[in-house]
Amino acid sequence: MSPATLDTTPAIAEPALTLLDRDHAILAFNERVLDWAYRAEVPLIERLRYLCIVSSNLDEFFEVRAAPHLAAGVAGEQKGNYTVESFERLAAAAHSLVGRQYGLYNEALIPAFAAQGIHIISHGERNPAQRKWVHEYFEREVRPLLIPVGLDPAHPFPQVANKSLNFIVRLGGKDAFGRENPIAILKVPRVLPRVIRLPAKLSGGKTLFIALSSVVRAHLSSMFPGREVGEFSQFRVTRHSDLAVDEEDVRNLRTALRQGLQHRHYGQAVRLEVSSSCAEALASFLLAQFNLPAPALYRVHGPVNLARLTQLIDLLEEPQLRFPPYQASYPITLSPGQSFFDRLQRGDVLIHQPFESFGGVLAFLRESVQDPQVLAIKQTIYRTGTDSELMDLLREAVRRGKEVTVVVELKARFDEEANINWAEMLESIGAQVVYGVVGLKTHAKMLLVTRREGKKMQRYGHLSTGNYNPRTAALYTDISHLTADPLLTADMEAVFVHMASQSRLPKLHRMWLAPFDLHRNLIARIDALGAAAAAGEATRIVAKMNALTDEALITALINAGQQGTKIDLIVRGACTLPAQVPGLTDNIRVRSVIGRFLEHSRVFYFRQGQDESLYLSSADWMNRNMMRRIELAWPVTDPGLRQRLIDECLVAYLHDGRDAWDLGADGAYHRVYEDTHAGEEGASRAIEAHGAQTALMNRYGSRGRSRAASRD
Repeated sequence: MSPATLDTTPAIAEPALTLLDRDHAILAFNERVLDWAYRAEVPLIERLRYLCIVSSNLDEFFEVRAAPHLAAGVAGEQKGNYTVESFERLAAAAHSLVGRQYGLYNEALIPAFAAQGIHIISHGERNPAQRKWVHEYFEREVRPLLIPVGLDPAHPFPQVANKSLNFIVRLGGKDAFGRENPIAILKVPRVLPRVIRLPAKLSGGKTLFIALSSVVRAHLSSMFPGREVGEFSQFRVTRHSDLAVDEEDVRNLRTALRQGLQHRHYGQAVRLEVSSSCAEALASFLLAQFNLPAPALYRVHGPVNLARLTQLIDLLEEPQLRFPPYQASYPITLSPGQSFFDRLQRGDVLIHQPFESFGGVLAFLRESVQDPQVLAIKQTIYRTGTDSELMDLLREAVRRGKEVTVVVELKARFDEEANINWAEMLESIGAQVVYGVVGLKTHAKMLLVTRREGKKMQRYGHLSTGNYNPRTAALYTDISHLTADPLLTADMEAVFVHMASQSRLPKLHRMWLAPFDLHRNLIARIDALGAAAAAGEATRIVAKMNALTDEALITALINAGQQGTKIDLIVRGACTLPAQVPGLTDNIRVRSVIGRFLEHSRVFYFRQGQDESLYLSSADWMNRNMMRRIELAWPVTDPGLRQRLIDECLVAYLHDGRDAWDLGADGAYHRVYEDTHAGEEGASRAIEAHGAQTALMNRYGSRGRSRAASRD
């Protein structure tokens, strides 16, 4: 059965209003992230970090989203989703955002760092001793890796890798053979650090850095002996980098993906960045080489890759310029040293990351690996990173003779290589490795442990809204759910068997699974609440997710709202549902919360009268998640745990009076400076004053300290 036929949702009429544009919604999200870099109360290094995050996000946006708009613009398309107009509008919005980034960098952040004695000094600012040190550094570390290429019929324009630093140089005079080849390209290897710290003895009591581009620029003339160096510019090209592999047409997906990775760095060019001073002739030459139109050219007043300034962040040692360190508490409903198996027999456990530590999840897996009664471990892997204690534990489980089955998603965007390497490692030591279902990404997050207890087998499970990545678990808000619920763990077992064997999926007890029934069940639940509201019952929907772009779900929400259901949507990123439009979406409010941590948890709450249900999920409300991925949603049935999620993941964010943005009827987001829901249940002065994340940090921090004190 093909994925396209799995969902039997009935056709739903298109909304009666125009949806917001998804790509512009993504750029609007980055505007909200950039706002943190503007805030004077945010520590200076963190402001720079937010600026770098936006640059990294924009890189991925161009790598993944820009190509169809660009192709339509070049082809002169006038109809369809991608047209000349869509390309020009998107380019204008991106240029505006980039302009704001560099304006902030030059006019606010650089002066603020200078006030702290921290400088990135140019060649003209360096004294003779500093120039001598830079020259020696260039000769020792840089020159041996540089090969300038003079362009002529025998030396055509070289392959330039995606997002790499390069220089274009106009040369005067003639080459060694008497020819006037006026253009040369100098590629700067990725292995070189982009920011170098000057020794303290040369810094005069300040903290001084040198940009690699400045080091190369100062020595360009020495790279072309006998030639006159005229105009020059650093440049960087961004390429379309979304791997496309026809799974139905390859014998070995892993091999096909590894081969595709070799070509990712040289895909279609979609953006060209040059220095603001780049001569028009050189810019036009580069545009022609990369077959790009003028709107794809970005002249920047600073480094062509702001994202690489994260290296500067790593080199700075000033703790007073950073957020105060936050130490996540050990999960409040767990006790270090206590057996997870004994604890889960008494009831489920929730871990609210990063306020509570992901170490609780690792401890569960560690106990499972070390327990001789544990016979089998099954786990999905989407993003774990390149250095993972979790993967080491799975390797140890194999060594101890346990049956280990790992569903590795090879197509996790930009993590393909790491996942291929993990898959090969696990296979080499005897683990059973499968790659999910052909044509679908496995985005579900599950860990299932089977343990012999007397004469029976007992299952213990971990489900999560986020990835099994200890690094991001300290940066993203997510919910981990540990359970011994026999119905829920039986569902997990059935899903693992389905993914490994491709056999028909049995009817699940508690879970909703995409692409089978998750989409249909969500729409049915929304429709039922709308019908109840039309009949006079009080109904409520509060849904928290990262993105909302699926048109069928949007239509269902609009219809339910028009029937009287009160709907609040907490959507961190792209949302294409227009909120608060008079006569159409009056009952729907959309807000985005951007905080110190990346909002990542998915929580769906439904209430009809006094009956309420709450689901956690791995899925955002996007068509790809519903139709082209293996995704899970599962209920939290324990009333106490459900109320905790309502309070911490929903109510707290609805009353955030500091870090929230509300989507207006004009399609724009407006920052919230007070609790806009103050008259509603759940208002809290702590949340109003500090924001939801800060209030949760304080709550869990104080609980962790009091637990530590009680142990002492």
